[in-house]
Amino acid sequence: MSRRLYIGVIGGSEPGEKHRKIAYDVGIKLAEKNAVVICGGLSGVMEEVSRGVRDNNGTVIGILPGETRNNENGYLTYSITTGIGYARNFFVVRASEALIAIDGSNGTLSEGSFAISEGKDVIGIDSHVLKKTKTNEGNYYPVDSAEEAVSLAMECAEKFIRKRPHVSEYVS
Repeated sequence: MSRRLYIGVIGGSEPGEKHRKIAYDVGIKLAEKNAVVICGGLSGVMEEVSRGVRDNNGTVIGILPGETRNNENGYLTYSITTGIGYARNFFVVRASEALIAIDGSNGTLSEGSFAISEGKDVIGIDSHVLKKTKTNEGNYYPVDSAEEAVSLAMECAEKFIRKRPHVSEYVS
């Protein structure tokens, strides 16, 4: 694939140390693969994945729920303010070609569910198991490590682009 892939990372705002470490490792590995990382831009999993990406000279975009950047984590390359609260989850999913879910609560569940219904695959590490119910929906893949999650997310993003060529028409 000649262009960069956009991988969303979703997860809890108050994860334990185990999931913070996993998120950081996911960020490192996504940066190594030259992926553009999309996240909600705040604390917890979002902050740790952003830190991993930034520490490895990658690109991470935070899609923020508020009208200001006051609460964004300090590791974002770019941030987009929305002023729409949790409805910004829609944009995190839309901007991504595959998603990695780490831990999480109801916000993570909403993003993952929306992704599946949009035909995008979700790779989960200790996250909500999501079920495909329609033919054109995405799949949920449980994995155990950051390395597995990133490898599979990259494959799924490439598959998503091939399946929907109109998605890449607007990208040069």
